[in-house]
Parts: sequence; C-alpha cells; structure tokens
Amino acid sequence: MPIYEYQAVNPDDACPSCRHGFEIFQKINEKPLSTCICCGTKVKKIVSLCRAAVIEYSEAHKQVENRIHHYEKSGMWSHAAELADKQSEKTGDKSLKTRALENYNLAGVDSGTLSRHTKPDD
Repeated sequence: MPIYEYQAVNPDDACPSCRHGFEIFQKINEKPLSTCICCGTKVKKIVSLCRAAVIEYSEAHKQVENRIHHYEKSGMWSHAAELADKQSEKTGDKSLKTRALENYNLAGVDSGTLSRHTKPDD
C-alpha cells in the first residue's frame, strides 16, 4: 500500500499533526482525504519527497546479531543480554540496549541493578 502525505490547507487553524503534515497508508483506489483524521481541519495531498534508507551492516555486526539470536532461542538470556549490552555500548544502538534490558529481565536480573542503563544520555 502506498504512503500519502497530507498537510492542513490553513496551518493556523490546524492541530500539530496536520500543521506539519502527516503520512497515511491508503489503497491506490481510495479517495484522497479531505479532512485531518485528528482534528477535522481541511487538508490537501502534498507531493512527497522521495526518501529511502538503505542500511548495510558489517559482517561482524551480522555475526553478533546472529549470536544474540542464538542465545535468545536457546533461552540463554544472560548471555544474550551481556552480548547485546556490549554491542550497544560499542555502536550506540539504542534498540540493542533495549533488547539487552529485556533479556536481563528474562534472565531474572533485578532492573534496579541496571540503573546505569536506564538513565537518559547526557
């Protein structure tokens, strides 16, 4: 399904969602929206900027991901957590940090002892 972008006709009367524009999945044969799905303000379809993201990971990163997945599949939660934690520290990957915390919890580690991981980054 394509993603279409809409923006308020009059941004001064709009909610934050349609004032700055929003995206929505719609079938090709669906009628374009005429009002904001949040506030009912008149909207217009806008031309989308073509954005693409291609993320390539190194072979080492893939190996670490596979090893974490293997540990998780085997129920070795503490091993998976420790490896994900170390990798997140190296790469700054917040999703790996979250995954590490989830695995620590599954391993039965008290989340209070993980306070250094839950503090916001300065």
